[in-house]
Amino acid sequence: MKYWQLLASFVLAMVLFLFPLSAQAASSSSITRSVANDVKAKDYSGQSLVGTEFTNLKLENANFSNADLRGGVFNGTLLEGVNLRGADFSEGIAYLTRFKDADLSDAVLTDAMMLRSTFDSVDITGADFTNAILDGTQVKKLCVKASGVNSKTGVDTRKSLGCK
Repeated sequence: MKYWQLLASFVLAMVLFLFPLSAQAASSSSITRSVANDVKAKDYSGQSLVGTEFTNLKLENANFSNADLRGGVFNGTLLEGVNLRGADFSEGIAYLTRFKDADLSDAVLTDAMMLRSTFDSVDITGADFTNAILDGTQVKKLCVKASGVNSKTGVDTRKSLGCK
C-alpha cells in the first residue's frame, strides 16, 4: 500500500513539474464596485453596500452603523475608530484587516471569513459571530470582553464566538 502512495506522489509531482499551471493574479480591472481611496470619516450609515470592496485603505472614523455590508470585502484595510454598530457583515471577508478602537456592537458577522485580521480595543457587545472564521488567538482575545446578545439574531456574543 505504501509503495502505491509513493508511486502516485511521484507521478503527481512529475506531472506538475513537467506541466506547471500558470498563476493568474486578479487585476484591479476585475474588481467590481471598489471604493475610492479617500474615505476618512466618511458616513456610510444605513447604506446598502452589498458586495462592496475596500482594499488597502485607511478607513479612519468612517461610519458604517446599520449599513448592509453583506458579502463585502475589507482586504488589507485599517479600520481605526470605525463605527460598525448594528452593521450586517454576514458572509463578508476581512482579510489582513486591523480593527482598532472600532465599534462592532450589535453587528451581525455570521459566516464571515476574518482570517489574519486583528481586533484591538474593539467593542463587541452584542455582536453575532456565528460560524465566522477568525484566528484562534483573536477569538481568545475577544472572549475576554465578549458580552451581550445581538438584537437582530438573539444570539449571545460569547456563544457565537465559542467562548468557554
